Amino acid sequence: MTIVPFPPQSKIHYPESDGKPMAETMKHILVITYLLDVLMAWFKDRADMYVGGNNMIYYAEGFPKLSFAPDVYLIPGLDKTPRRIIKLWEEKSAPSVIFEITSRATWEVDLGDKMELYAQIGVREYFVYDVEHEELDPPLRGFRLVGSTYERLRPNEDGEIFSQEMQLALQEIDGTLRLIHPRTREILKNYVESAEAAREAEEQTRALEQENARLRAELEKLRGKQD
Repeated sequence: MTIVPFPPQSKIHYPESDGKPMAETMKHILVITYLLDVLMAWFKDRADMYVGGNNMIYYAEGFPKLSFAPDVYLIPGLDKTPRRIIKLWEEKSAPSVIFEITSRATWEVDLGDKMELYAQIGVREYFVYDVEHEELDPPLRGFRLVGSTYERLRPNEDGEIFSQEMQLALQEIDGTLRLIHPRTREILKNYVESAEAAREAEEQTRALEQENARLRAELEKLRGKQD
């Protein structure tokens, strides 16, 4: 009998995309980009906090079908070098926080199979936000891993949820998700909002200076008449 050997296994390919769109609507995209922007700014001085979103994360070596692509995530212990994909067995650190911006098509998976997977790999905090208010009431839900299962994070009377991992508060404000500094109570702004706020402050300062100059000129006129 002739034995035909199997050809050597080729190098396993881990795709950079699952072929799915980044988000379903512009509302979803705006929330995702807001979170990425403000979290990158919030952790800019921490060299070992990786902020990422919508790229493939593989959790079982040799099994490229075992993957997930969270909307936004944080991985502590990882430097900020951009990665096309994440292989958890190489990085040796799992996400500590994951955000899923859910929808009518995904909410059952986000609160079902994904939630079970995230608990198994040790994601300490998990947040699900229904930007279109179609399925979840309230639209923002947070969970913290206790043992091997998630426990619901209860919001305060204002609907605000505190994240121990990020040291930030989360709340829906004016119909969208916002992150809040817990001490100053300042709403974290993305780059565009910060630039607009800076321009507005500059315009207000200029207007105030012009008004002060006008008042000084009026005062000088009055003094001249009195003399």
